[in-house]
Amino acid sequence: MMRQADLSCALDFLRAAERLKDTFRSGFTAEGRPESTAAHTWRLALMAIVFEKDLGEIDFGHLLKILIVHDLAEALSGDVPAVAQMPGEEKAAQERADLMELTAPLDPPRRQTILDLWEEYEAGATPEARLAKGLDKLETILQHNQGLNPPDFDYRFNLAYGRSATDAHPLLQEIRAVLDAETEARAENS
Repeated sequence: MMRQADLSCALDFLRAAERLKDTFRSGFTAEGRPESTAAHTWRLALMAIVFEKDLGEIDFGHLLKILIVHDLAEALSGDVPAVAQMPGEEKAAQERADLMELTAPLDPPRRQTILDLWEEYEAGATPEARLAKGLDKLETILQHNQGLNPPDFDYRFNLAYGRSATDAHPLLQEIRAVLDAETEARAENS
């Protein structure tokens, strides 16, 4: 049974993580509302579930954990769109600091689990982390293609966005080809 103090701290962490629901990304939904980081994470996990049988020999539960945690730090400092990131900026360092702050209420083992998952995603050294990175890029492109974006939205940026991550697995490459065709069509019609 969980100790009362640990339970209370876990609930404090979950309350703080709720901020992801109000953390907006650069994309828009099909209805034109700004997309939240929480919504992105939800569909990213759903995407993994849909393609699970095509991902090969991986630890699927571990992949889902990485996907759920990968943008958790954005609850504090928000999302920095890829088009706005500057070379030399320490985005990962800021996100790690934010994650340390966000997970502070958790007991050490639970906190370390989340930090380890995030670090694994950042390093991209395991098959699950590489898949997570690729799926993350693909879900972003899918949303950009589906969203009701402003007239000056740069669809062509997505044609190179995250290419190395989406080249990491044959299924990701297949999905990318379909999304690139959709991106080209959106760019031509905007």
